[in-house]
Amino acid sequence: MAEIVVAVAGDSISAGSPLWDPDRAVRARIAAPDERSQWQWWAAQADDRLEFRTSAVYGERTDEIARRLDLVLANADVLVVQGGINDVVQRRPVEEAAQNLEAMLERGRTAELALAVADVLPWNNGDERAAADIRRLNELIRQVAETAGATLLPFHDTLVDPSDPSRMGGGLTDDGDHPSVEGHRLLGERAFRLPG
Repeated sequence: MAEIVVAVAGDSISAGSPLWDPDRAVRARIAAPDERSQWQWWAAQADDRLEFRTSAVYGERTDEIARRLDLVLANADVLVVQGGINDVVQRRPVEEAAQNLEAMLERGRTAELALAVADVLPWNNGDERAAADIRRLNELIRQVAETAGATLLPFHDTLVDPSDPSRMGGGLTDDGDHPSVEGHRLLGERAFRLPG
């Protein structure tokens, strides 16, 4: 069976927060690390051809994620770009975040990779300003995906609380910022799909 190398560049969502991190030094500081706290783990369980190569750092904005992109691109087949919530948290213009995501996808296209981009999750600990910024950024991400020919990974709608679109649903977050293990499972099994 052919292996598919999936390069993932993102923030704490792709790192597996709050219970996992791809960096061993960071993971050593987690009281009870759980590898199931990453959507990539669940996606790989569903499709054993997938090998994930992840560069994801807690708290990073899209411009910072872009600086690490080369760490995962070499010899990959697919590029998944995920980010934007930290731009919202830090009150950065969402238009700039979308441009950064688009630029990363362009680098993936230049490397002749299949492309995917995740939209931004609801933020239970955010306010109405943050919810409006997330809505606007997700609209821009949809446009970027269409323009770039990238698969849109519907992270937001997979975990959204149907009764309150500014929040993740019950049991899908442990801390209001990141998916729970169950949230990561749903992202890996339902939201992730290979481009093409």
